[in-house]
Amino acid sequence: MKKIIVTLIITIVFVSIGFSQPPPPDPQPIPIDGGLLFLLLGGIFLGGREVYIHEKKKNK
Repeated sequence: MKKIIVTLIITIVFVSIGFSQPPPPDPQPIPIDGGLLFLLLGGIFLGGREVYIHEKKKNK
């Protein structure tokens, strides 16, 4: 019985601490700049290279 009461008290304390904290700040918008463009182009060229190599091996 003591174990249940201690567990209940600890749970109530942690829940009350969790609700007493302020809400998180609003998320900031993520700027989309040239780095994203280079990442996208790199992925396209890498995929194209893999397709080219696969087709080259397939035709041999």
